[in-house]
Amino acid sequence: MRLWRARAAGAVAGPGAGGSPAPDRGVGPGLRLVLGLAAAVVVAIGCAKFSTIIGPTVLALVVTICVQPVRVGLERMGLGRAFASAVVIVVILVLLVGFSAALVVSVAQFTTLFPQYADQIHAFEQSIAQWLTSLGIGQQQVEALLGSFDPAGIVGAVSGVVGSVFGLGVGLFLVLALIVFMTLDAGYGRVIARRLRPARPLLVDALDAFTASVRRYMVVTALLGAAVAVLDFVALLVLHVPGAALWGLLAFITGFIPNIGYWIGIIPPVVLALLANGWGNAVAVIVIYAVINGVIQSGLQPHIVGSAVSLNQTVTFLSLVFWSAVLGPLGAVLAIPLTLAVRALLVDANPDARWIRPVLGDVSGLQGTVRR
Repeated sequence: MRLWRARAAGAVAGPGAGGSPAPDRGVGPGLRLVLGLAAAVVVAIGCAKFSTIIGPTVLALVVTICVQPVRVGLERMGLGRAFASAVVIVVILVLLVGFSAALVVSVAQFTTLFPQYADQIHAFEQSIAQWLTSLGIGQQQVEALLGSFDPAGIVGAVSGVVGSVFGLGVGLFLVLALIVFMTLDAGYGRVIARRLRPARPLLVDALDAFTASVRRYMVVTALLGAAVAVLDFVALLVLHVPGAALWGLLAFITGFIPNIGYWIGIIPPVVLALLANGWGNAVAVIVIYAVINGVIQSGLQPHIVGSAVSLNQTVTFLSLVFWSAVLGPLGAVLAIPLTLAVRALLVDANPDARWIRPVLGDVSGLQGTVRR
């Protein structure tokens, strides 16, 4: 009787019951990886489709995260939540509108400045053509190569890139409106986090770490970028390089672009210095830029930011390429915050995925295990 009951229980339980676990017939790791990559591609295509909305939204979110401690400090000083939020909003709006106005004026000056050097550009083309001909390149190939160079195209490219970074026009209005609403809603962030923590503690911790990392990265980058912009502007004024104000603003913007921002910011002033004052002036600009950016952005910034980002150089460069392709120039500026957001949601909030943090660049916990 007991034997019959045991056999009946085994038949009801089915294979794998009791001490021997049933084989896992779910989705395998390979298929999960393929499905994850396919989902990532779909999300990336969707983000690119709505980049004009997503980019300004992320920019407004980053600005709101950076100014949150100021609003909290004002509340601790005795100001009401609404009044503290209003003060922060007014300051942000004044700064953004003033920066955008300066950007518009500088770009307008550049569009009228560059055509003044048409003769110098033509002479430079002739010298390049003679040099290529001396190397044995045929006249037709030289003419085809130089014929594709259009100075007016340079003006349009610089104006378009600089203007599109902060989304002048409708994008700027969207950013300003989102900053107002996000700053007002940020006052309830601590209440939401406190109520969400019992159910999702890992998610709350990941989001707290994300906001702290983004705030430190953006504030330090902005302050050091402003110092670089001012020093570059003064140096260009001393060297009598045309458009010094625009190149100072460009140096500030490109300071947020990892890896290649320095090279984007140095090319236009070097070209203008060469056209206006000759090779010696252009070399002086290169040397001064190398010293200023080398000391501040390559020496001070990595040391100050430290472990706030915890992304290695490969991941940083790939994030720059990816977000630039998805969101355009604004994606290049916001590449690090966007990557930190993805890491917070997919890695930090998931205990099973935290093993990948050292692969991404967080090697702080491995330093003691590395053999010397």
